[in-house]
Amino acid sequence: MDASFSIRRRRASAVIVIFCICLVSLSSGARLSVTSQKLEVKRHLKRLNKPAVKSIQSPDGDIIDCIPISQQPAFDHPFLKDHKIEVKPSYHPDGLFTESKVSAERPKSNVQLWHLNGRCSEGTIPVRRTKEDDVLRASSVKRYGRKKQRAFPLPRSAKPEPDLINQNGHQHAIAYARGEFYGAKATMNVWEPKIQQPNEFSLSQIWILGGLFNEDLNSIEAGWQVSPDLYGDNNTRLFTYWTSDAYQATGCYNLLCSGFIQVNSEIAMGASISPVSAYRNSQYDIGILIWKDPKEGHWWMQFGSDYVLGYWPSFLFSYLTDSASTVEWGGEVVNSEPDGQHTTTQMGSGHFPEEGFGKASYFKNLQVVDSSNNLKAPSGLSTYTEQSNCYDVQIGSNSDWGHFFYYGGPGRNPNCL
Repeated sequence: MDASFSIRRRRASAVIVIFCICLVSLSSGARLSVTSQKLEVKRHLKRLNKPAVKSIQSPDGDIIDCIPISQQPAFDHPFLKDHKIEVKPSYHPDGLFTESKVSAERPKSNVQLWHLNGRCSEGTIPVRRTKEDDVLRASSVKRYGRKKQRAFPLPRSAKPEPDLINQNGHQHAIAYARGEFYGAKATMNVWEPKIQQPNEFSLSQIWILGGLFNEDLNSIEAGWQVSPDLYGDNNTRLFTYWTSDAYQATGCYNLLCSGFIQVNSEIAMGASISPVSAYRNSQYDIGILIWKDPKEGHWWMQFGSDYVLGYWPSFLFSYLTDSASTVEWGGEVVNSEPDGQHTTTQMGSGHFPEEGFGKASYFKNLQVVDSSNNLKAPSGLSTYTEQSNCYDVQIGSNSDWGHFFYYGGPGRNPNCL
Protein backbone atom coordinates (compact mmCIF):
# COMPACT_ATOMS: atom_id res chain seq x y z
CA MET A 1 0.00 0.00 0.00
CA ASP A 2 1.25 3.47 -0.90
CA ALA A 3 2.55 5.30 2.21
CA SER A 4 0.98 8.62 1.20
CA PHE A 5 -2.40 6.86 0.74
CA SER A 6 -2.12 5.37 4.24
CA ILE A 7 -1.40 8.80 5.71
CA ARG A 8 -4.38 10.30 3.87
CA ARG A 9 -6.65 7.53 5.14
CA ARG A 10 -5.51 8.06 8.73
CA ARG A 11 -6.13 11.81 8.38
CA ALA A 12 -9.61 11.17 6.96
CA SER A 13 -10.37 8.82 9.84
CA ALA A 14 -9.21 11.46 12.33
CA VAL A 15 -11.44 14.09 10.70
CA ILE A 16 -14.42 11.68 10.87
CA VAL A 17 -13.73 11.01 14.57
CA ILE A 18 -13.48 14.75 15.34
CA PHE A 19 -16.69 15.38 13.33
CA CYS A 20 -18.52 12.67 15.27
CA ILE A 21 -17.26 14.06 18.60
CA CYS A 22 -18.51 17.51 17.56
CA LEU A 23 -21.92 16.08 16.63
CA VAL A 24 -22.17 14.27 19.97
CA SER A 25 -21.11 17.46 21.76
CA LEU A 26 -23.67 19.56 19.88
CA SER A 27 -26.38 16.99 20.51
CA SER A 28 -25.55 16.88 24.22
CA GLY A 29 -25.53 20.67 24.35
CA ALA A 30 -28.92 20.82 22.61
CA ARG A 31 -30.32 18.25 25.06
CA LEU A 32 -28.93 20.21 28.01
CA SER A 33 -30.38 23.43 26.57
CA VAL A 34 -33.84 21.85 26.13
CA THR A 35 -33.67 20.31 29.61
CA SER A 36 -32.62 23.58 31.25
CA GLN A 37 -35.42 25.44 29.44
CA LYS A 38 -37.97 22.88 30.65
CA LEU A 39 -36.69 23.23 34.21
CA GLU A 40 -36.86 27.02 33.96
CA VAL A 41 -40.44 26.87 32.63
CA LYS A 42 -41.41 24.38 35.37
CA ARG A 43 -39.99 26.64 38.10
CA HIS A 44 -41.81 29.65 36.62
CA LEU A 45 -45.12 27.78 36.51
CA LYS A 46 -44.67 26.79 40.14
CA ARG A 47 -44.15 30.45 41.08
CA LEU A 48 -47.28 31.55 39.19
CA ASN A 49 -49.68 28.67 39.91
CA LYS A 50 -50.23 28.72 43.66
CA PRO A 51 -51.95 25.80 45.46
CA ALA A 52 -55.72 26.13 44.96
CA VAL A 53 -58.58 25.63 47.38
CA LYS A 54 -60.62 24.51 44.38
CA SER A 55 -60.36 24.68 40.58
CA ILE A 56 -63.05 25.51 38.03
CA GLN A 57 -62.98 24.33 34.41
CA SER A 58 -64.16 27.14 32.12
CA PRO A 59 -66.10 26.35 28.90
CA ASP A 60 -63.32 28.08 26.89
CA GLY A 61 -60.65 25.67 28.16
CA ASP A 62 -59.26 27.87 30.93
CA ILE A 63 -58.76 26.53 34.43
CA ILE A 64 -59.57 29.05 37.14
CA ASP A 65 -57.85 28.33 40.46
CA CYS A 66 -59.38 29.74 43.65
CA ILE A 67 -56.37 30.54 45.82
CA PRO A 68 -56.21 32.12 49.31
CA ILE A 69 -55.96 35.90 48.97
CA SER A 70 -52.72 36.00 51.01
CA GLN A 71 -50.98 33.48 48.70
CA GLN A 72 -51.41 35.33 45.38
CA PRO A 73 -48.32 36.11 43.22
CA ALA A 74 -48.20 39.73 44.43
CA PHE A 75 -46.74 38.61 47.74
CA ASP A 76 -43.65 37.17 46.09
CA HIS A 77 -42.45 40.80 45.98
CA PRO A 78 -39.84 41.42 48.72
CA PHE A 79 -41.51 44.73 49.67
CA LEU A 80 -44.82 42.95 50.27
CA LYS A 81 -43.66 40.24 52.67
CA ASP A 82 -45.23 42.01 55.68
CA HIS A 83 -47.85 43.97 53.76
CA LYS A 84 -51.24 44.27 55.42
CA ILE A 85 -53.86 43.64 52.73
CA GLU A 86 -56.25 46.53 52.18
CA VAL A 87 -59.60 44.77 51.89
CA LYS A 88 -61.25 47.94 50.56
CA PRO A 89 -60.16 51.47 49.69
CA SER A 90 -60.50 54.25 52.27
CA TYR A 91 -62.05 56.57 49.73
CA HIS A 92 -63.99 56.22 46.51
CA PRO A 93 -64.31 59.07 44.00
CA ASP A 94 -67.12 61.26 45.39
CA GLY A 95 -66.29 60.51 49.01
CA LEU A 96 -65.69 57.99 51.79
CA PHE A 97 -65.87 54.40 50.57
CA THR A 98 -68.98 52.50 51.65
CA GLU A 99 -70.43 49.22 50.40
CA SER A 100 -73.21 51.24 48.75
CA LYS A 101 -70.57 52.64 46.36
CA VAL A 102 -70.79 49.29 44.60
CA SER A 103 -74.03 47.50 43.90
CA ALA A 104 -75.18 45.13 46.64
CA GLU A 105 -76.83 42.91 44.03
CA ARG A 106 -74.69 40.99 41.58
CA PRO A 107 -75.78 41.20 37.94
CA LYS A 108 -77.61 38.11 36.68
CA SER A 109 -75.76 37.94 33.37
CA ASN A 110 -72.52 35.99 33.12
CA VAL A 111 -69.71 38.56 33.02
CA GLN A 112 -67.00 35.92 32.50
CA LEU A 113 -67.38 32.48 30.91
CA TRP A 114 -65.99 30.53 33.86
CA HIS A 115 -68.94 31.73 36.00
CA LEU A 116 -71.07 29.18 34.14
CA ASN A 117 -69.28 26.38 36.01
CA GLY A 118 -68.76 27.83 39.47
CA ARG A 119 -67.54 30.66 41.70
CA CYS A 120 -64.72 31.22 44.17
CA SER A 121 -65.55 31.65 47.85
CA GLU A 122 -64.87 34.73 49.97
CA GLY A 123 -61.27 34.85 51.18
CA THR A 124 -59.98 33.49 47.89
CA ILE A 125 -59.32 35.08 44.51
CA PRO A 126 -59.79 33.53 41.05
CA VAL A 127 -56.56 33.16 39.08
CA ARG A 128 -56.34 31.92 35.50
CA ARG A 129 -53.93 28.97 35.57
CA THR A 130 -50.83 29.47 33.42
CA LYS A 131 -50.04 26.48 31.22
CA GLU A 132 -46.68 25.33 29.88
CA ASP A 133 -47.71 26.26 26.33
CA ASP A 134 -48.49 29.82 27.46
CA VAL A 135 -44.91 30.33 28.65
CA LEU A 136 -43.35 28.55 25.65
CA ARG A 137 -45.10 30.96 23.25
CA ALA A 138 -43.15 33.85 24.77
CA SER A 139 -39.74 34.87 23.41
CA SER A 140 -38.29 33.87 26.78
CA VAL A 141 -39.47 32.92 30.27
CA LYS A 142 -38.30 36.32 31.47
CA ARG A 143 -40.40 38.17 28.87
CA TYR A 144 -43.56 36.10 29.44
CA GLY A 145 -46.49 38.34 30.33
CA ARG A 146 -44.72 41.57 29.36
CA LYS A 147 -45.33 44.06 26.57
CA LYS A 148 -42.56 45.05 24.23
CA GLN A 149 -40.80 48.33 24.94
CA ARG A 150 -42.17 51.55 23.43
CA ALA A 151 -45.71 50.14 23.47
CA PHE A 152 -47.36 53.45 24.32
CA PRO A 153 -48.87 56.27 22.27
CA LEU A 154 -46.84 59.45 21.89
CA PRO A 155 -49.33 62.25 21.25
CA ARG A 156 -46.82 65.10 21.06
CA SER A 157 -48.66 66.97 18.32
CA ALA A 158 -51.68 66.77 16.05
CA LYS A 159 -49.49 65.30 13.33
CA PRO A 160 -47.17 62.46 14.33
CA GLU A 161 -43.48 62.87 13.68
CA PRO A 162 -42.11 60.43 11.08
CA ASP A 163 -40.20 58.37 13.63
CA LEU A 164 -43.36 57.80 15.66
CA ILE A 165 -45.32 56.13 12.85
CA ASN A 166 -44.27 52.61 13.82
CA GLN A 167 -43.18 52.17 17.44
CA ASN A 168 -42.19 48.51 17.43
CA GLY A 169 -45.25 48.01 15.24
CA HIS A 170 -47.69 49.42 17.84
CA GLN A 171 -50.43 51.65 16.49
CA HIS A 172 -53.13 53.56 18.31
CA ALA A 173 -56.37 55.49 17.99
CA ILE A 174 -56.88 57.38 21.26
CA ALA A 175 -58.35 60.37 23.02
CA TYR A 176 -56.19 61.96 25.72
CA ALA A 177 -56.04 64.72 28.30
CA ARG A 178 -53.09 66.33 30.07
CA GLY A 179 -53.02 67.86 33.54
CA GLU A 180 -52.95 66.61 37.12
CA PHE A 181 -55.11 63.53 37.56
CA TYR A 182 -55.84 61.05 40.32
CA GLY A 183 -57.71 58.54 38.20
CA ALA A 184 -59.97 58.04 35.21
CA LYS A 185 -63.18 56.29 34.23
CA ALA A 186 -64.97 55.20 31.05
CA THR A 187 -67.45 52.74 29.62
CA MET A 188 -66.32 50.88 26.48
CA ASN A 189 -68.15 48.35 24.31
CA VAL A 190 -66.55 44.95 23.96
CA TRP A 191 -65.74 43.26 20.64
CA GLU A 192 -63.82 40.27 19.33
CA PRO A 193 -61.52 41.77 16.68
CA LYS A 194 -59.86 39.46 14.15
CA ILE A 195 -56.10 39.04 14.57
CA GLN A 196 -54.02 38.24 11.47
CA GLN A 197 -50.81 36.95 13.10
CA PRO A 198 -50.43 35.10 16.44
CA ASN A 199 -47.75 37.60 17.55
CA GLU A 200 -50.16 40.53 17.09
CA PHE A 201 -52.87 41.74 19.47
CA SER A 202 -55.76 44.18 19.62
CA LEU A 203 -56.85 45.91 22.80
CA SER A 204 -58.97 48.76 24.13
CA GLN A 205 -58.00 50.33 27.42
CA ILE A 206 -57.46 53.25 29.78
CA TRP A 207 -53.87 54.44 30.36
CA ILE A 208 -52.94 56.30 33.58
CA LEU A 209 -49.50 57.80 32.86
CA GLY A 210 -46.86 59.60 34.88
CA GLY A 211 -43.41 60.84 33.91
CA LEU A 212 -41.90 61.32 30.50
CA PHE A 213 -42.38 59.15 27.42
CA ASN A 214 -38.97 57.58 27.79
CA GLU A 215 -37.23 55.05 29.99
CA ASP A 216 -38.89 56.09 33.26
CA LEU A 217 -42.55 56.16 32.18
CA ASN A 218 -45.04 54.96 34.83
CA SER A 219 -48.21 53.39 33.44
CA ILE A 220 -51.33 51.72 34.84
CA GLU A 221 -53.59 50.16 32.21
CA ALA A 222 -56.87 48.24 32.12
CA GLY A 223 -59.38 47.16 29.50
CA TRP A 224 -60.09 44.23 27.17
CA GLN A 225 -57.82 42.51 24.68
CA VAL A 226 -57.48 39.69 22.16
CA SER A 227 -53.93 38.26 22.25
CA PRO A 228 -53.25 34.79 20.77
CA ASP A 229 -49.62 34.87 21.94
CA LEU A 230 -50.51 35.58 25.55
CA TYR A 231 -53.60 33.37 25.93
CA GLY A 232 -53.41 30.84 23.09
CA ASP A 233 -56.79 31.74 21.57
CA ASN A 234 -58.81 34.60 20.08
CA ASN A 235 -61.14 35.21 23.02
CA THR A 236 -61.81 38.71 24.32
CA ARG A 237 -60.40 38.99 27.83
CA LEU A 238 -60.29 41.44 30.72
CA PHE A 239 -56.75 42.58 31.46
CA THR A 240 -54.59 44.93 33.47
CA TYR A 241 -50.99 46.04 33.01
CA TRP A 242 -48.46 48.17 34.87
CA THR A 243 -44.87 49.34 34.43
CA SER A 244 -42.61 51.83 36.18
CA ASP A 245 -39.81 51.90 33.58
CA ALA A 246 -41.51 52.12 30.17
CA TYR A 247 -42.02 48.33 29.80
CA GLN A 248 -38.33 47.50 30.18
CA ALA A 249 -37.94 45.33 33.29
CA THR A 250 -40.90 46.06 35.58
CA GLY A 251 -44.56 45.14 35.39
CA CYS A 252 -46.70 42.62 33.54
CA TYR A 253 -50.19 41.65 32.49
CA ASN A 254 -52.73 40.64 35.11
CA LEU A 255 -51.19 38.61 37.96
CA LEU A 256 -48.23 37.26 35.96
CA CYS A 257 -45.72 38.95 38.27
CA SER A 258 -45.78 40.39 41.76
CA GLY A 259 -47.39 43.82 41.92
CA PHE A 260 -51.17 44.14 41.65
CA ILE A 261 -52.97 42.91 44.77
CA GLN A 262 -56.40 41.40 44.06
CA VAL A 263 -59.06 41.41 46.78
CA ASN A 264 -62.13 40.38 44.76
CA SER A 265 -63.35 36.78 44.59
CA GLU A 266 -65.67 37.24 41.59
CA ILE A 267 -63.57 38.43 38.64
CA ALA A 268 -60.50 36.70 37.16
CA MET A 269 -57.86 38.82 35.42
CA GLY A 270 -57.17 37.47 31.94
CA ALA A 271 -60.45 35.50 31.79
CA SER A 272 -62.87 35.69 28.85
CA ILE A 273 -65.60 38.33 28.83
CA SER A 274 -69.05 37.21 27.70
CA PRO A 275 -71.07 38.22 25.79
CA VAL A 276 -69.41 40.54 23.25
CA SER A 277 -70.92 43.06 20.81
CA ALA A 278 -71.96 42.13 17.28
CA TYR A 279 -72.11 44.29 14.15
CA ARG A 280 -75.64 45.74 13.60
CA ASN A 281 -76.74 43.78 16.66
CA SER A 282 -76.68 43.88 20.47
CA GLN A 283 -73.98 46.01 22.08
CA TYR A 284 -72.30 45.00 25.34
CA ASP A 285 -70.01 47.27 27.29
CA ILE A 286 -67.92 47.29 30.46
CA GLY A 287 -67.05 50.11 32.82
CA ILE A 288 -63.59 50.64 34.29
CA LEU A 289 -62.59 53.08 37.02
CA ILE A 290 -59.03 53.54 38.29
CA TRP A 291 -58.37 55.98 41.13
CA LYS A 292 -55.81 56.87 43.77
CA ASP A 293 -56.84 56.40 47.39
CA PRO A 294 -55.95 59.80 48.93
CA LYS A 295 -55.31 58.22 52.35
CA GLU A 296 -53.08 55.22 51.54
CA GLY A 297 -51.83 56.33 48.11
CA HIS A 298 -52.59 53.02 46.38
CA TRP A 299 -54.18 52.95 42.91
CA TRP A 300 -57.47 51.01 42.94
CA MET A 301 -59.43 49.44 40.09
CA GLN A 302 -63.18 48.91 39.84
CA PHE A 303 -64.82 46.79 37.14
CA GLY A 304 -68.38 47.84 36.28
CA SER A 305 -70.53 49.14 39.12
CA ASP A 306 -70.19 45.97 41.16
CA TYR A 307 -66.61 44.86 41.56
CA VAL A 308 -63.73 46.61 43.32
CA LEU A 309 -60.96 44.30 42.10
CA GLY A 310 -57.83 45.37 43.96
CA TYR A 311 -54.94 47.81 43.91
CA TRP A 312 -51.44 48.63 42.76
CA PRO A 313 -49.37 49.54 45.87
CA SER A 314 -47.94 53.05 45.66
CA PHE A 315 -44.33 51.87 46.17
CA LEU A 316 -44.36 50.23 42.73
CA PHE A 317 -44.11 53.66 41.10
CA SER A 318 -42.04 56.82 41.10
CA TYR A 319 -44.09 59.47 39.28
CA LEU A 320 -47.45 57.89 40.08
CA THR A 321 -46.79 58.04 43.82
CA ASP A 322 -48.07 61.59 43.44
CA SER A 323 -50.43 61.96 40.47
CA ALA A 324 -50.80 61.18 36.78
CA SER A 325 -49.87 63.76 34.15
CA THR A 326 -51.71 62.16 31.21
CA VAL A 327 -54.81 60.01 30.82
CA GLU A 328 -55.53 58.16 27.58
CA TRP A 329 -58.49 56.12 26.38
CA GLY A 330 -58.63 54.08 23.17
CA GLY A 331 -57.31 51.23 21.08
CA GLU A 332 -53.93 49.70 20.33
CA VAL A 333 -52.85 47.01 17.87
CA VAL A 334 -49.58 45.39 16.89
CA ASN A 335 -48.80 45.72 13.18
CA SER A 336 -46.01 43.23 12.38
CA GLU A 337 -46.33 44.04 8.65
CA PRO A 338 -46.69 40.43 7.45
CA ASP A 339 -45.46 40.02 3.86
CA GLY A 340 -44.34 43.65 3.90
CA GLN A 341 -47.91 44.92 4.04
CA HIS A 342 -49.96 46.51 6.80
CA THR A 343 -51.69 43.93 8.98
CA THR A 344 -55.41 43.19 8.67
CA THR A 345 -55.65 42.92 12.46
CA GLN A 346 -58.76 44.85 13.48
CA MET A 347 -59.01 47.53 16.14
CA GLY A 348 -62.26 47.57 18.10
CA SER A 349 -65.08 46.38 15.85
CA GLY A 350 -62.85 46.53 12.77
CA HIS A 351 -64.94 49.40 11.40
CA PHE A 352 -64.14 53.10 11.13
CA PRO A 353 -65.66 55.55 13.64
CA GLU A 354 -67.92 57.31 11.12
CA GLU A 355 -70.11 54.19 10.94
CA GLY A 356 -71.42 55.05 14.42
CA PHE A 357 -73.41 53.11 16.99
CA GLY A 358 -73.89 49.39 16.49
CA LYS A 359 -71.08 49.23 13.96
CA ALA A 360 -68.07 51.13 15.34
CA SER A 361 -66.50 50.67 18.76
CA TYR A 362 -66.85 53.42 21.36
CA PHE A 363 -65.78 54.84 24.70
CA LYS A 364 -68.41 56.91 26.52
CA ASN A 365 -68.78 58.87 29.78
CA LEU A 366 -65.08 59.77 29.86
CA GLN A 367 -64.17 61.19 33.25
CA VAL A 368 -61.08 62.03 35.28
CA VAL A 369 -60.55 62.17 39.05
CA ASP A 370 -59.37 65.56 40.32
CA SER A 371 -57.30 66.50 43.38
CA SER A 372 -60.49 66.67 45.51
CA ASN A 373 -61.26 63.04 44.62
CA ASN A 374 -64.20 64.04 42.42
CA LEU A 375 -65.10 62.63 39.02
CA LYS A 376 -65.45 65.27 36.33
CA ALA A 377 -65.42 65.59 32.55
CA PRO A 378 -61.92 66.02 31.07
CA SER A 379 -61.10 69.43 29.61
CA GLY A 380 -58.95 69.95 26.52
CA LEU A 381 -59.61 66.48 25.15
CA SER A 382 -57.45 65.72 22.09
CA THR A 383 -57.08 62.76 19.73
CA TYR A 384 -54.11 60.94 18.25
CA THR A 385 -53.55 58.20 15.68
CA GLU A 386 -50.47 57.28 13.67
CA GLN A 387 -52.28 56.33 10.46
CA SER A 388 -55.91 57.45 10.28
CA ASN A 389 -56.44 55.51 7.03
CA CYS A 390 -55.86 52.32 9.03
CA TYR A 391 -57.38 53.17 12.42
CA ASP A 392 -59.15 56.42 13.28
CA VAL A 393 -60.85 58.25 16.16
CA GLN A 394 -63.64 60.86 16.34
CA ILE A 395 -64.72 62.61 19.56
CA GLY A 396 -68.04 64.14 20.54
CA SER A 397 -70.23 65.01 23.54
CA ASN A 398 -73.93 64.98 24.40
CA SER A 399 -76.22 64.81 27.41
CA ASP A 400 -76.57 61.01 27.33
CA TRP A 401 -72.96 59.90 26.81
CA GLY A 402 -71.06 62.91 28.15
CA HIS A 403 -67.64 63.05 26.49
CA PHE A 404 -67.31 60.11 24.11
CA PHE A 405 -65.56 58.92 20.97
CA TYR A 406 -65.85 56.27 18.29
CA TYR A 407 -62.60 54.64 17.18
CA GLY A 408 -61.04 51.69 15.36
CA GLY A 409 -60.66 50.33 11.86
CA PRO A 410 -59.87 47.30 9.72
CA GLY A 411 -56.13 47.81 9.29
CA ARG A 412 -55.10 47.04 5.71
CA ASN A 413 -57.54 48.38 3.12
CA PRO A 414 -57.17 50.21 -0.24
CA ASN A 415 -56.12 53.37 1.64
CA CYS A 416 -53.88 51.59 4.14
CA LEU A 417 -51.27 49.35 2.57
